[in-house]
Amino acid sequence: MTSALSDPTLERHFKGHRGAVTSVDFSCNMKQIATGSVDSCVMIWNMKPQMRAYRFEGHKDAVTSVQFSPSGHMVASASRDKTVRLWVPSIKADSTEFRAHTAAVRCVNFSDDGQTLVTASNDKTIKVWTVHRQKFLFSFNQHVNWVRCAKFSPDDRLIVSCSDDKTIKLWDKNSRECIQSFFEHAGYANHVDFHPSGTCIAAASTDSSVKLWDIRTNKMLQHYQVHSGAVNSLSFHPAGNFLITTSSDSTVKILDLLEGKLLYTLHGHQSSVTCVAFSRTGDYFSSGGADEQVMVWKSNFDCIKHGNGVKVQKKGTSTVRPPTSSSMARFPLNSDPSVLHCQTSEPAEHVNRQESQTASHAQSFSHGSHSRAAHSQVYRDPSISSSSTRQTQTTQLPSRHHQSDSHTSDGKVPSGIANALEHIIGQLDILTQDLCSPLMKSSVSLQTFTSILSSSMKPRSLLC
Repeated sequence: MTSALSDPTLERHFKGHRGAVTSVDFSCNMKQIATGSVDSCVMIWNMKPQMRAYRFEGHKDAVTSVQFSPSGHMVASASRDKTVRLWVPSIKADSTEFRAHTAAVRCVNFSDDGQTLVTASNDKTIKVWTVHRQKFLFSFNQHVNWVRCAKFSPDDRLIVSCSDDKTIKLWDKNSRECIQSFFEHAGYANHVDFHPSGTCIAAASTDSSVKLWDIRTNKMLQHYQVHSGAVNSLSFHPAGNFLITTSSDSTVKILDLLEGKLLYTLHGHQSSVTCVAFSRTGDYFSSGGADEQVMVWKSNFDCIKHGNGVKVQKKGTSTVRPPTSSSMARFPLNSDPSVLHCQTSEPAEHVNRQESQTASHAQSFSHGSHSRAAHSQVYRDPSISSSSTRQTQTTQLPSRHHQSDSHTSDGKVPSGIANALEHIIGQLDILTQDLCSPLMKSSVSLQTFTSILSSSMKPRSLLC
């Protein structure tokens, strides 16, 4: 059963930073959005129209990461000035400074209970802090290059990190040991995060790819090659069905993890899109870019409550194209690791259908303005079928018929053409009479060949 769903829409547009936006996060009650920027400021945007934004100044260099605490009462920020700050998101802008790193801090992340912080730094370390005592606890030191990102697992037992040393490491917080390493060969990961189930991780890489691993079997589940530039950030939908990615190619892409396909490509930012985050409920997501803009989008594609199957139905006004050279798999969310495997399908026929050329491009708005005029494009992967949600797509070939077709609609061939064909056939019979017999014995009928070709073109499921 399908549901009539809409494309994502641009709901709000904020502009106030004086440099590229580097990080974005929603408060738990959806009333505020925190952003960081290379302008050294943290900004708190109020979702309620006509309410002023707060600008927090305290860092002495670019702010690289921001996050609300689970309660929404604090905002943590990391900076190139080697510090981490905890802010109270109010007009007073009270903050506390944490110092322990010896180089730029790239990322900050709260544990699910809000009691602990983890930070990643260019000093090649990952550090864990206590929030209430505001004290550094311990470090992880096995990376051999800058650490780009570090995140807690949903149960707070594990930490995942990614580094310019082309590794992604899993750490046990209690034993303080590295328990698993995943290797990137073509590039390094800019961003990494846990799936809401805690059983998988996703990494956004400089080689334009997005990869997902099962941390129980240590096997790759999915590999998406849908961007044309480095992938800078990603965010899981709270239900775990969707993944949003951002890239230096100026696009935001939405992936359906259950079907293993690309759903949407959103064009709104004028340059590299550096960060993205879903709201706590998944109803909204926000993106920030090098164009100094913060955009808030309404999801729309997921209107079914958590725990139910999510069905997607596209509107007829979208530009539909398949993703190029992507290897994607279905994403089974099953507790049994033995059934978590990668299914790869051969590419099916590419469908490129321009259904509408009247979609409006995203425009610039004053602070806090509303908009539904964003230009979104949809890229579908037809190689993976879903009988319950999609119909077979076929390519319409150009018609070669003209008005004269009315003479042949009854199946008869005009006499002039028939005479010419008989003459040609007669000449061919004379030229090939010595070869006709052996060729007939070895030939394959067109019907048989078509049958073989059709069977060879059917997608084959492979297990990784």
